[in-house]
Amino acid sequence: MFQYVEQHYEDADFSYKDWKEAELTRCTFVRCRFIGATLAEVTTTACRFVECDFHGAFLNGSIHTESAFENCSLFEASLFVARFSNCKMTGSDFSKANMDGMTVQEGDWSYTNLKMARLAKQDLRGVRFVEADFTDSDLEKADLRRAVLSRAQLAGAKLKGADLRGAELDGIDFRPVDIRGTVIEAMQAVAFARSYGAKVL
Repeated sequence: MFQYVEQHYEDADFSYKDWKEAELTRCTFVRCRFIGATLAEVTTTACRFVECDFHGAFLNGSIHTESAFENCSLFEASLFVARFSNCKMTGSDFSKANMDGMTVQEGDWSYTNLKMARLAKQDLRGVRFVEADFTDSDLEKADLRRAVLSRAQLAGAKLKGADLRGAELDGIDFRPVDIRGTVIEAMQAVAFARSYGAKVL
């Protein structure tokens, strides 16, 4: 195990490196490559990753607190039982990532690519997902209470049994979404009606 504190890296290549159980605090990585790297059980605190490539990286059991992953690629990365607490993930791509058992505690996941993500039964309360792409994702029985889903793409998403009470749903087209069994509040029904072209007076 090693510790990095307040380090700054740009265009560095850490591909296939073994950083298991490393502790990173207030570090910044800009356009760095972590392709295939072993980052299992890594702990990051107040770190910032900008346009970094985590293609195929192993982040199983990693813990991230108030860190930022901005416009990063996590294509085919393994995030099994990883934890993100109040992190900023804006613009990052999670295509084909393994997100089983992942924990998300609040934070900003706006503009992320979560197509076909398996997020069933996840506790996603209070998370910002503005304009996130959930196309064909599995959100069955997910807890999305108070989440901000403004203008999110939900075409083909599974929402059966999901709890949307208190969530912000403005600008969503619900026509291609199966909402049977979804829990909503009376006021939210207006957003559903408008997406079907109803004129609510």
